[in-house]
Amino acid sequence: MTIDHIGIVVHNLEEGIKQWTNLFGYTQKSEAVLNSIQKLHVVFLAKADSLTVKLISPASDDSPISVFALKGGGLHHLCFKCDNIVAQVPVLQENGARLIVPPQPGEAFNNHDVAFLLAPNNLNIEIIDTNEKIGWNC
Repeated sequence: MTIDHIGIVVHNLEEGIKQWTNLFGYTQKSEAVLNSIQKLHVVFLAKADSLTVKLISPASDDSPISVFALKGGGLHHLCFKCDNIVAQVPVLQENGARLIVPPQPGEAFNNHDVAFLLAPNNLNIEIIDTNEKIGWNC
């Protein structure tokens, strides 16, 4: 597995984009996408020779990240790309990770499955098995 992106929770997506553009020199590479299952908005940012950043903001008060966003947000997860998400979940579980969200369509990834697990030391990880990101405009 390799790191595909880091997920950062922000209270306001537009302000988060402005911060990452002005402070760190990132460029918005996708349109904002609504993840209707998790009730959040996501957008991908990129910079040459750096990891991709996925900014995440709550789309409603009952989003699972709403409280985190209200507390200021911050690092939410590391996303790892693997060859086969269905095969990788049990391997991660055998090594101490706890499944939080089983594989389900990820709207930001053109509905390819994504899964979330909590690894030892409270590391929240997302796994994907695709390079596709909706609205990516390189």
